[in-house]
Amino acid sequence: MFINTYKSLGKNHTYMVLNYKGAEIFYSVTGEGEPTVLLHGFLESSKIWEEFLPQFSRYGKIITIDLPGHGRSGCIEEVHSMELMAGAVLEVLKTLGAKKANFIGHSMGGYVSLALLKKHPEMIKDLMLLNSTPQADSEEKKEIRDRSVKLVKRNKGTYVSMAINNLLSPNNTDKFSEEIEELKKTAKSFPTKGITAALKGMKIRTDKIDVLRSFNGNKIIVAGKEDPLVNIQELKQLAKSCGCRFVSFSGGHLSYIENKAQFVKLCISTNN
Repeated sequence: MFINTYKSLGKNHTYMVLNYKGAEIFYSVTGEGEPTVLLHGFLESSKIWEEFLPQFSRYGKIITIDLPGHGRSGCIEEVHSMELMAGAVLEVLKTLGAKKANFIGHSMGGYVSLALLKKHPEMIKDLMLLNSTPQADSEEKKEIRDRSVKLVKRNKGTYVSMAINNLLSPNNTDKFSEEIEELKKTAKSFPTKGITAALKGMKIRTDKIDVLRSFNGNKIIVAGKEDPLVNIQELKQLAKSCGCRFVSFSGGHLSYIENKAQFVKLCISTNN
């Protein structure tokens, strides 16, 4: 059952919402032509893509989605697995009548893209993993997720500030302070349940290296040379083993902020 709610975001840009497993899922569509889905990361929302829409939509239809528990979208379960989130994305694509799309997934958005790729490979034409990885969490990372869940429940604001502050490379902390403050402000509005559900979902995600390796579409892995969350040398070798083009930018985990011009150029050149 779809909820017919439409909120204008400007010329040729409309927000829509549908009901998925009892929760409202917000998404936007800009432009016409071949669809590209932009998926945000953990503690982010579709808002991170807004400034790119005017330029990207010149080359096709751009679909942005607030993943469950993030942005304006509601929570569904205690654990938002990557498969559950991918189901929400699939529901949006079905609603729009899209049979195939390109995907750009930032961090957690990359995990969701890979979950969709595993179950519905026919839905994905090309794939960019932006500051993301097909690997599952290490045991150490899983323990960090568990501690994070406890911290979010005790003090969501403190956790959000700490987590987002740690995403940039040290040299970019002051340079992009305004952007970071905006990210924190938005993330602090997310429900505690949405944040913890995503943490639990990322913790249990499975390795998708073989899924990525067997994918025959164009595939790119983009990494920040100083990303505090990813071992860039390990990721470079993994990209090679999976037949992915590997692109490295200066900076940390937020390449769409730290390397905006290069990111746009890469997306447009890949699209053409």
